[in-house]
Amino acid sequence: MYTTRQGECWDEAAKEIYGDEKQVGYLMQHNFPLLDTMVFSAGTQLNTPELPAEEMDIPPWRKQA
Repeated sequence: MYTTRQGECWDEAAKEIYGDEKQVGYLMQHNFPLLDTMVFSAGTQLNTPELPAEEMDIPPWRKQA
């Protein structure tokens, strides 16, 4: 779980949680009830599952069979 700061937006939270604002879509997928929120109040709890392994970025010869 992650607790938002006053005025924090989705992309800022994603960067804080995952180290990359490009993960904003993943964060939003796992917090569906909050999608109408653009700017968070202080204390909003976000579900923060671990990122899945990115197998697409692994060359085929490095993948385990």
